[in-house]
Amino acid sequence: MTSLDKAAHERPAGLRPAYRDGNVLRWLTAFTLSLVGDGVYFVALGWSAQKAAGPTEVGLVMAAGALPRALLMLGGGVMADRWGLRRVVIAADAVRCLFILLVAAFVAMTAPTVWILVTLALVFGAVDALFVPAVGALPPRMTTPDQLARLTGMRSLSMRFSQIVGPPVGGLAMGFGGTAVTFAVAGLLFALSLPLLVTMRLRPLVSRDDEEAPSSTSRGTGLVDGLRYVRRHRLIGPLVVVTAVSELGLIGTLNVGMVLLNSERGWGPSGYGWIVSGFGAGAAAGAALLTIAGRLPRAGMLFAATLPVGCVGGAAIALVPSLPLAVTLATTVGAAMGICGGLGSALVQTAADPAYLGRVTSVVMLSVLGLAPLSYPLVGAAIGAWGAAPVFVGCGAFAGIGALVALGSTAVRRAELPRAEPTST
Repeated sequence: MTSLDKAAHERPAGLRPAYRDGNVLRWLTAFTLSLVGDGVYFVALGWSAQKAAGPTEVGLVMAAGALPRALLMLGGGVMADRWGLRRVVIAADAVRCLFILLVAAFVAMTAPTVWILVTLALVFGAVDALFVPAVGALPPRMTTPDQLARLTGMRSLSMRFSQIVGPPVGGLAMGFGGTAVTFAVAGLLFALSLPLLVTMRLRPLVSRDDEEAPSSTSRGTGLVDGLRYVRRHRLIGPLVVVTAVSELGLIGTLNVGMVLLNSERGWGPSGYGWIVSGFGAGAAAGAALLTIAGRLPRAGMLFAATLPVGCVGGAAIALVPSLPLAVTLATTVGAAMGICGGLGSALVQTAADPAYLGRVTSVVMLSVLGLAPLSYPLVGAAIGAWGAAPVFVGCGAFAGIGALVALGSTAVRRAELPRAEPTST
């Protein structure tokens, strides 16, 4: 029996499930407030750039934050493991809260300039490179392994909620109060999350003692040690490859490609809104399933089976003849990817040695936030040259390589989430 199984079997009697655990709910509330603050911040940043200069500068400002986030993400994982997840999360949230409030005060006294906005975006992106790996690695330290899939579903629902709420709050703040007020609202949301983060408690870090974990003498705290650990792990390694390939294939068509597809078909902005809403509703349904069920049997096989549904459905959206069919297909894709993404995250985090959680999370998040957006200009240029249908099909086929890797990996197919045994009273 591995230490992972022991942890699940030794779940203390009377321990509440994740959705009734006050400590988990405090963290989830802080996480949600922080995500809504992100949404408000991006609205303020984009509109401020548009008012200060023009479309070219908007792109420059919005891209400025992505560069340090991508370059420093792996280093952020190293810092999370070396300094401690809780310490890094609290420090990063405090820094961006203070900095964005300083910018709000500065903008209140003078009109925002491009250099101020670029500086803000660079600082925000650099701090995000610390915050994202640390906050993403927290769930295994917040609850027992058998509750991790449920907590992953709850976190996904929080992310969907923030995507719905954040931009409208930012728009209202911008409309009624202007740039300074909108930045201040984002800073206030970060400030509200801080006391909740300070009061959260983490489960003790207990290193794995099974065959997948390095020996205590060989565990290192550097980046190379983390990358070597990911590469050699029989489950985490394939899951990281699958995530990177599938995200690189699908994310460009789901974001940039969907806008161009709607323009090509004449469905317009409302059609785009319906398709994106359908995808979001499906993803929320998948996250809700994980939240309610808590554990799905044969998790690895289910992960490997739902990913091809997302790949085929993502490609087929460009082939259907009507908007209602496209919305239905987008909802199906969202549900499949919601289940697939939640299970993949839970499997990675239950398998990872706690000493490597920050670095493992940073590698996964780099593939999502750093590498996948590189496909945006390629997808746009390809659709401009050949039209939406062949590009969607090609991208779906590329993402399908990730599905083949998942199906071809024995470790992935046989992976299971821990099961809690009844505890004696």
